[in-house]
Amino acid sequence: MVYHPPDPPGKPLSMKYRRSTSASAFKALSGTVGGLVLLCAALTPAHHARANDADAALDAFFTREWDYRMEESPLWASSLGDLRWNDRLGDFSLAAIERNHRHDREALERLRALPVEGLSARNRENREIFLGQLQTAVDGQRFPYELMPVNQQYSLPSGLSSDLAQAPLDSVRHVEDYIARLRQVPRALQEVQEVLAEGARRGITPPRAPLAKVEPQLRALATQTPEKSVFVTAIADLPSSIPEEARKQLQAGALEAVRDDVIPAYGKLLAFWTRDYYPRTRESIAISDLPDGKAWYAHAVRNHTTTDMTPEAIHALGLSEVKRIRAAMENVKAETGFKGSMEDFFRFLRTDPRFYYTDAPSLLRGYRDICKRIDAGLPRLFGTLPRLPYGVAEIPAHAAPSATTAYYQPGSPDAGRAGLFYANTYRLETRPTWEMEALSAHESVPGHHLQIALAQELEGLPKFRTESGFTAFVEGWGLYSESLGQDLGLYQDPYSRFGQLTYEMWRAVRLVVDTGIHAFGWSRQQSIDYFMQNAGKQEHDVTVEVDRYITWPGQALAYKIGQLKIRELRTRAESALGERFDIRAFHDVVLGSGAVPLAVLERNIDAWISTQHTGNTQQETPET
Repeated sequence: MVYHPPDPPGKPLSMKYRRSTSASAFKALSGTVGGLVLLCAALTPAHHARANDADAALDAFFTREWDYRMEESPLWASSLGDLRWNDRLGDFSLAAIERNHRHDREALERLRALPVEGLSARNRENREIFLGQLQTAVDGQRFPYELMPVNQQYSLPSGLSSDLAQAPLDSVRHVEDYIARLRQVPRALQEVQEVLAEGARRGITPPRAPLAKVEPQLRALATQTPEKSVFVTAIADLPSSIPEEARKQLQAGALEAVRDDVIPAYGKLLAFWTRDYYPRTRESIAISDLPDGKAWYAHAVRNHTTTDMTPEAIHALGLSEVKRIRAAMENVKAETGFKGSMEDFFRFLRTDPRFYYTDAPSLLRGYRDICKRIDAGLPRLFGTLPRLPYGVAEIPAHAAPSATTAYYQPGSPDAGRAGLFYANTYRLETRPTWEMEALSAHESVPGHHLQIALAQELEGLPKFRTESGFTAFVEGWGLYSESLGQDLGLYQDPYSRFGQLTYEMWRAVRLVVDTGIHAFGWSRQQSIDYFMQNAGKQEHDVTVEVDRYITWPGQALAYKIGQLKIRELRTRAESALGERFDIRAFHDVVLGSGAVPLAVLERNIDAWISTQHTGNTQQETPET
């Protein structure tokens, strides 16, 4: 899973992933524009002027929209190295929600009014993608997502310390910005509280059961002694480039802000949460139980999968995938020589001490070892590798109990920050070694880090493309990456191979459980039981996962749907090209346009297959 700071309530678009199209990818995709080279050579100067005008107008629109989004999301901007608003937290108010909704509606109309004739092939695709994002955002205004800004998975209050840590702290000015942001915490948390109160007033709240985990998160932040607060320890080791006297003054200023502003603000939010909000949350768990809930879920499914698949079709697909993967798991179980049922085998995998580390540093070292082994095999599967490095880190203690097993936090070349694969060390008896190889392949390389870091380093597209993301593509690639482990030296024993199948089963189960909860009336316990019956994961992990599906409808569907599309396209290319199929070239084309809707990915791969048939692989994509 890719972690990102949250958008302010009502932020116009969730455009959070990365960068696009390299020269090598343009060569591979040259067939998408067919005979435009001859056409462009024959165009009149007047036609070129019209084309340039159209492109210039669209490029200016994209720049204005990007700047608006950065100003509205200053925490995100800082994480990307854009420090124009580095001393601001952002606006999380009800007024901001309405302002951003209005902006999206107006932006959609402005984009539709811009000329299309004469646009370059590249900008036609840019326009298509941005138009789709805007339309989805405007359609989503029918559903008050923004009135539920806090859940157990992630929210501004619980994640603020991590968000702030992504900004640079390498100069007096930047640390002063950090302190200025600390001073704004009371206002920001008050705005979050007002949004929560409005949601409760209108009966729009997250389900109560998963929210039980929020109070401990808030309490941990509200009751820390100032000196030990995560907001203070974050600047304990300022660089030596800051003079010693200045360091002491800055650290004293941060301590004062935390003592006088941050901790009291968290105490106020905690009191509101426990006394006024949590008792008013809803007992039901399905989003379809909310007003207009059936249409709300359908919108969430379209948004996360970038397809028009119905919940019914996704549920049926999930049942089919569970059956297929279960058969493969039976074969691997037999290979281990285990005598007993699959349920017995699951119990063995969950409880045998040989599969568990006994201390957190050993678990982290285990992940780092796996990642370095994967690194050595990457050139066999990829023609282009990213320059940005990545590391392995521990999920912060206050967030770990309700966090997933692991997640990836993107780095930023502009901000000088490496990517991080965060591993959960909470309750080590629930973190089996047989899942670690598949998880590393998904979260680091060749999964999220490779895909996102490559996209960050590509050139040629507007900023919204270089930092955009589509869950079905990003998480589909992560799941597909797990299947590449065999070619990277992983899964050398049957238990690790079973771990890879367990993780694939986990994503197949999601198709059944997410739709089961939100479209077919499944209970929380029914969902947990189905998960436990079909995957070897620990009950703690399963409960965390099911609660995630309850509070984040539709997101978990994207993994398997994206993976199956990438696998389908690879099979299509292998069949069409035979001995001419090059796995490195295929992967470079999949990743060569950044994260895109699945329909755009399919079009790109079909165009690449066509160029391989014709031998037209060196032509640069022309600009009209």
